Amino acid sequence: MIYLISGTPASGKSSVCKALMQRFAKGVHVPVDDLREMVVSGIAHPVPTWTDETTRQFALARENAVQMATNYSRAGFTVAIDDVFSTKDFETDYAPHLERAEFKRILLLPNLEVALQRSSSRTNKNFDPKGLEPAIRYLHNEYTNMDQEGWIVIDSSGLTIEETVSKILDP
Repeated sequence: MIYLISGTPASGKSSVCKALMQRFAKGVHVPVDDLREMVVSGIAHPVPTWTDETTRQFALARENAVQMATNYSRAGFTVAIDDVFSTKDFETDYAPHLERAEFKRILLLPNLEVALQRSSSRTNKNFDPKGLEPAIRYLHNEYTNMDQEGWIVIDSSGLTIEETVSKILDP
């Protein structure tokens, strides 16, 4: 099984992916941001300005994430891909590469105030997380109806990481 876990920045994707993969005998966490950070020269960050090059680099990282996940999955591992992506991104960057894979799409969607508060207190980014506020607001609005599009949507506002993982495994 491959879990595609998305949500606004600061929704808990990385923490949840790590905890989820610990529930399996063989689990791999593939953070798309880490693949993007492998670019040593010429990386196009999404903040402060999203460019065509940012789009290209995200698509490349996502394709590599799926290839990695598929390879591990074929070798008997459960995999969680951690990325901020929309329905459109899924259709263009993920779906074409997942034709034969068994996967679930999970959306972590804490309420807007919780996402903004979590983001403002982050220290794990190489840019000012306050620059993510417009993206969090935009994505939160975009994600509102994704449960109607084949996603498992979890409001993680008041849940611990372990409670969120339990909801993923037993929706």
